[in-house]
Amino acid sequence: MPWITAKSSVIDLNEDNWYQMLEGEWMVEFFAPWCPACKALKPAWEDFASWSNDLEISVGQVDVTTSPGLSGRFMVTALPTIYHVKDGVFRQYRGSRDKDEFMNFVEERRWQEVEEVPVWKSPASFQMSVVSQFFKLSMVLRSVHSVLVEDYGLPTWGSYLVFALATILVGALLGLILVCIIDFVFPPKAPGPAPVITSAGLKADDDEEDLVEDSEVKYNVKKENLKCDVKEEVPKEETHEGEGERSDNEVDHKEEEEEKALSESEDKEKEDSQVEEDNDSQAEDDKECKNSPEVRRRRPRKD
Repeated sequence: MPWITAKSSVIDLNEDNWYQMLEGEWMVEFFAPWCPACKALKPAWEDFASWSNDLEISVGQVDVTTSPGLSGRFMVTALPTIYHVKDGVFRQYRGSRDKDEFMNFVEERRWQEVEEVPVWKSPASFQMSVVSQFFKLSMVLRSVHSVLVEDYGLPTWGSYLVFALATILVGALLGLILVCIIDFVFPPKAPGPAPVITSAGLKADDDEEDLVEDSEVKYNVKKENLKCDVKEEVPKEETHEGEGERSDNEVDHKEEEEEKALSESEDKEKEDSQVEEDNDSQAEDDKECKNSPEVRRRRPRKD
């Protein structure tokens, strides 16, 4: 009776059809053609795949050299790497690499004892999709480096210099675009007209500030003196025991007199400051009139 050889049923997965493993049960190997361990595993893996129908699973393989995005999506750091997938739940296989162990792992459901890949690290998550794009970009840059060195004869340091300059230019361009977007969304406010300050105006402002400060100091001093006078008068009245205590009306009357005195002093200070300002302005006007050329012409000459 002739031997019946089972036909290999390993499914080749790539970045276009990898989502098929999200349904049902799968055993997937990540390999590279140049990897010696992957070459040694190939016969056992194909033999295990021949039993896929009996085990009711699918057996697949991914070539990381042609699908670098999947190696980034699954965070493959060593070859060969084997994953068990059950209804979109991923577990990494770490047992022996022979057919019997593979079959026992599936038949005896040993995969239930293996820790699941965290949700944030799941190959089907958004963040791992971003990582896969970076892996694709790295492979593109590697191919460009190979072309520059092998086809154009550029030295290795020259290729690195080209990449450095390209990185700087791209960064500057992206920064310029970002600044333009920010200015468009949040436009800067237009500066108003700058105030014109002359020397005379600056001097007048300084004089006004000095007058205000002097008036405030004088007002505070008088206020303190009034408080001290009130404090001195209170004990004198309280020492006369035979005269009796002051009534509430007398206290209110005293407070009204104090407030009236304070307001009068404040009004007086304001009047004094206004008089001083008027005198200063009159003096400046007189000084300007005396120094004008017309006044000088009108003055009689002394014989």
